[in-house]
Amino acid sequence: MPDFSNFPEVFVSDSKLAAAVSRETKLGRLRKIGSRLYTRNLKEQPEKLVQRNLWPLVDAYLPGALIADRTALEGRPAADGSVFLIADHKREIALPGVTLRPRKGAPPLESDRPFAGSLRLASPARAFLENMRPSRARRGIARTIPKREIEERLDQILRGGGEPAIQRVRDEARRVADQLGMPNEFQTLDTLIGTLLGTRESRLSSPAAIARAAGSPYDPERMDLFQKLFAELAATAPVTRPTRLTDGPALPFFEAYFSNFIEGTEFAVDEAAAIIFKGQIPRGRPEDAHGVLGTWKLVSDNREMSRLPATPGDLVTLLKTRHAQIMEGRPEKGPGQFKADPNRAGSTLFVSPELVYGTLFKGFEMYRGLASPLHRAIFMMFLVTEVHPFADGNGRVARIMMNAELAATAESRIIVPTVFRNNYLAALKALSQNKITGAIVRTLDFAQRYTAAVDFAELDVARHILDRTHAFMDPNEAEASGIRLLLPTAEMLADRKKLADFEAPRR
Repeated sequence: MPDFSNFPEVFVSDSKLAAAVSRETKLGRLRKIGSRLYTRNLKEQPEKLVQRNLWPLVDAYLPGALIADRTALEGRPAADGSVFLIADHKREIALPGVTLRPRKGAPPLESDRPFAGSLRLASPARAFLENMRPSRARRGIARTIPKREIEERLDQILRGGGEPAIQRVRDEARRVADQLGMPNEFQTLDTLIGTLLGTRESRLSSPAAIARAAGSPYDPERMDLFQKLFAELAATAPVTRPTRLTDGPALPFFEAYFSNFIEGTEFAVDEAAAIIFKGQIPRGRPEDAHGVLGTWKLVSDNREMSRLPATPGDLVTLLKTRHAQIMEGRPEKGPGQFKADPNRAGSTLFVSPELVYGTLFKGFEMYRGLASPLHRAIFMMFLVTEVHPFADGNGRVARIMMNAELAATAESRIIVPTVFRNNYLAALKALSQNKITGAIVRTLDFAQRYTAAVDFAELDVARHILDRTHAFMDPNEAEASGIRLLLPTAEMLADRKKLADFEAPRR
């Protein structure tokens, strides 16, 4: 008797197993969930079991089949559970949550790739050719994807691998079109690719493809993030917090100090004050010092911080001029020049260089639809951060663009103290990687409330309050100790007498 404990979680029975399977099922040790389909898992939903074991099951029902049509491009069942294949089998096979839909067709070619078990997967070129054939949905979804989706997938190849990648698809499609008897489909695909590359003209339907053909390609995945953030902000009640004492030297000083600290440019407060107010540039760290000084010069210039973009061209100009100022001491970083090479932070790969202008322009269209200065500030900061248009200095430029939105409308700026760094970066990551929008809105709302509550009239006064609210603490040490950034209290703001005897610890 077979030992079913060694069988896969879900398996297809045959004539050799029929008697043993029937006996084990009656004893309650196996469960039937489909035609000849059994499982040792007696609790989980059949749909989930099939989904988890999909391709081995396809191989068991249709050995040697070729994954084709829309399934070859999408890599998963269609919205209605359809899986399209080329096989000798004629009839559809209904499983829990999935329907296998085989059809007759050309057998696998040498360029089609081995897949699970004996299955083969149509090559990208073959898949595109097959999907160029229009089809109608008779029972469920159509077996080929709409032209708009084909355009989007070709644009995605261009975004990921550039022109060489799309040329490889076209060259392979040219080779296999004769073998498949698809010369007309190749001509259509060839014209479509040429249109995306700007060498042909044909009618397009995908916004991303239309933008690329017009010479202004953008990153549609980022646009999806921007749309989600826009929706979050548009549904959030606007908040107005008047600024406090922005003419004093303390606010721009600490804005520059903390913004550089976030990026790893760490100075003690006294060192930073000596750099900014006395021009004392440390011999061992001139580049870092000029970064702090350049940031301070920019954020302390009320006229500069009142400039807001009215057009996409204004946005590009402001980004480049502000970047040039804060990166003046780092000529190797290309001050004022958009990046020439892709850049990343951890697992996040930012917008490709050729998509920077188009993505900024498309994002700017949404930015203009927000009325609240705080909402515009949050959106602008994320737009610049996510595009990451420069080789270095993107975070500082993004926060400058954010605070310009607030300063220009006489609202409180936002500083992100050292102890709050992890909160800020985690909120950015939650949106960038997991599409969680609320965290960045709550984080920057709190940071603005905090900034508005600090008295920045004098450096020592502000420093005292910042210290008492834990602003200077290392975020990892603070988290381990259960210490958080505190909103200043009335007692902290009123207690000026202690300042005469207060000596802030050197950091």
